[in-house]
Amino acid sequence: MTAIEKVEAVRVAMPREGLFAEKDWLLSPEAFPLEEKFVDELEKLGYRLNLFQRACNLLYQLSVSGKQPRWVADYLDRGKPAELVEFSRRKKFRDELPHVIRPDLVLAENGFAIAELDTVPGGIGLTAWLNQTYASLGEDVIGGARGMLDGFGAMLDGGDILVSHEAATYRPEMEWLAHQLDSGVGVHDAETYAPAKKTVYRFFELFDLPNVPAAQTLMESASADDLRVTPPFKPYLEEKMWFALFWLRPLREFWRRELGERHFLKLQEVIPYTWIVDPTPLPQHAVIPEIEVNDWRELAHFSQKQRELILKISGFSDIAWGSRGVSLAADMPQHEWQAALENALQQFDSHPYILQRFHKGRLVQHPYFDRDENAIRDMQGRVRLCPYFFILEGKAELRGVLATICPADKKLLHGMRDAILAPCAVKPGNR
Repeated sequence: MTAIEKVEAVRVAMPREGLFAEKDWLLSPEAFPLEEKFVDELEKLGYRLNLFQRACNLLYQLSVSGKQPRWVADYLDRGKPAELVEFSRRKKFRDELPHVIRPDLVLAENGFAIAELDTVPGGIGLTAWLNQTYASLGEDVIGGARGMLDGFGAMLDGGDILVSHEAATYRPEMEWLAHQLDSGVGVHDAETYAPAKKTVYRFFELFDLPNVPAAQTLMESASADDLRVTPPFKPYLEEKMWFALFWLRPLREFWRRELGERHFLKLQEVIPYTWIVDPTPLPQHAVIPEIEVNDWRELAHFSQKQRELILKISGFSDIAWGSRGVSLAADMPQHEWQAALENALQQFDSHPYILQRFHKGRLVQHPYFDRDENAIRDMQGRVRLCPYFFILEGKAELRGVLATICPADKKLLHGMRDAILAPCAVKPGNR
């Protein structure tokens, strides 16, 4: 089969309704290849991120009870409704955690860096479809043809999928996923859902709760043991600031103890140094670690070369997902960077921001179908990898990896019309 024929087979396999509402991408005749050793590292990463997520949950609870610094919970609860905070702290839900972990990895010169973690990730249906489609073309896709489907199905256990209007872009992939599972799984509007199953998958962010009238019923049913909602109603677990808390010196011994020394050090290698943009004044003799400034506003006067930094809203906001709410300092004129920094400082009480070291992805070559020329071309681009780990019986299982290959001139790596979306496969000859 020629490369053109493979692309045509992928195009023909596309569901009539598509997989994302009003969005498309570049098709490739090949899965994105990964070395077997790299895939082994991803498997280990899943184990470590599962440990990390459990430790995050524990740290918050210990902070609330006063057994760890109370400022941890104070940071994580900022801007959230008191009733949701109270609900998330109930003893009944103490050990509940998200059952899908998806880190966004920037493929770097040596390994990768984790840009962020997503516990309500899009792309599950898309990656399942890509794996199924490219496996049928003979590709050795990670997770196999049904890995994503079986992982999601085991987690959902015949339940329903709830999608809010805010998340409507992803509804087509969830519809396809439900159809493939063929076990009575339905996709429903989150706004009007009346609990009918024992389990539901919550595919909407918690900032969206005021727009989801049925949420109160869901919460009451979960409290009464009539319903299991996953991911749980724990807004503190959906914050990006966990990476900043991971690097804070006062918490170092907690992380070492809960993760184990070896896993703690390994995560330090891949989690970029991150700061919470907290405007609290420092004593005149103190500096913010790693950037050596006494006041955040000093960063406004850094040169572009010094500004290899990325500013993000931490969570609980309609601009906290996708590429929204993100400012890449090195690419902004000084006055725009100063305004973005000032905005972050002003919003600290209601919408905290984080600052993170920016890791530029390495360049790769990957083939794609040129729509205009009706030909196969090579793209020089940078890669975001999204491995999907399903937490099944307490263990993180890697069931698929989505590669987003963006043109080399794009600094923020995310799905776009000019990007290639492809599954990942073990490089030929590596098995």
